[in-house]
Amino acid sequence: MTDLSTDTLSSVQRLHSSPDWLYLLREIDALYRFGSDGGSGPIRSHRKRVRDRLSAAMTQNPELRHRSALTKPVTAHFPRALDLGERSTMQGIARALREVKDALTWEYGYEKVTKSLSQKYAYCEILGPQGPVQCDTLILGFVLFAPNTTYPQHSHQDIEESYVSVAGAWSENNSAVYAPGSLIYNRAGDEHRITTGDRDPCLLAYAWVGPAERLASPQMKLTAPRKAK
Repeated sequence: MTDLSTDTLSSVQRLHSSPDWLYLLREIDALYRFGSDGGSGPIRSHRKRVRDRLSAAMTQNPELRHRSALTKPVTAHFPRALDLGERSTMQGIARALREVKDALTWEYGYEKVTKSLSQKYAYCEILGPQGPVQCDTLILGFVLFAPNTTYPQHSHQDIEESYVSVAGAWSENNSAVYAPGSLIYNRAGDEHRITTGDRDPCLLAYAWVGPAERLASPQMKLTAPRKAK
């Protein structure tokens, strides 16, 4: 007689029995645990919130949620981005990400995306309400940009955000050029605009911290361009 309960339990895949996902999350944990806060109190506090919530999620050994792999036009640049990452200080996370590259669900997150942006941008959620690793207090993922991309002005209501550069050169609000290893912090509601270099793609790891109800429904919107005065 077949023990159906045993068969059912054995078919459930959890984080601790999925080394590729587990190692990727450990690499992200290391970014927020051992990287520098640059002497910034707000960044230090944000980093702690990210690693505390990530640690709690990993300890719970959540069930993995199956999501179909999905590509977008920009993912044609993904192999190059990983190659660049593996040659930089971010080689650990780039190599861990390569191990799950065929299971990633790339998407836009907006109801309407311009034709130009749809060719040059996409993101994939790794941990969060929609990620393969379930968590309702934190979202972790990656965003990929093609060379010479402008990601329009936008903000996130009730969600604080950080980006960590994995590969490529980019700027936010035209304030500086950021290289692999750099961390940028945006407080909830901060408007920001991203531009990338014209030679190589740009790959960023991102973290969102906010209320569970907002993370479950971010309602992402691009800010309408301001008219010149």
